[in-house]
Amino acid sequence: MRQIDRTLQDTLTSMPPADVIAAAKEFFARYNTVYTAFVDMEGPDFVSMRGAGNEEVIVAATPKNGATFVTGSTYYFDQQLARFLASLPAPDGYGITLLAEELPESATGNASTAPGARA
Repeated sequence: MRQIDRTLQDTLTSMPPADVIAAAKEFFARYNTVYTAFVDMEGPDFVSMRGAGNEEVIVAATPKNGATFVTGSTYYFDQQLARFLASLPAPDGYGITLLAEELPESATGNASTAPGARA
């Protein structure tokens, strides 16, 4: 995976922006480990946190098309940022069902068209 794919991550959620920011602050302060980060700066739609070695993780949330677009930036906390983003609830109409609709029939598990399917 390219470094840029780990340092800048995003997702959509059904949570309002203020709740996303509150959840980020709680998520990164939850454990007393080297991956703990505490609020450095914050605003109504972002929070900047610092952790071990003064490393930074930033989370921002913006309303977008009836959902909330969440973006995060970090270098050291890339795995924890991915876990946080994955913990957010998907907005209505997104997720596995939508993904299955976007995939070709052979990739959705349809036994009659899946490659290598047994009759």
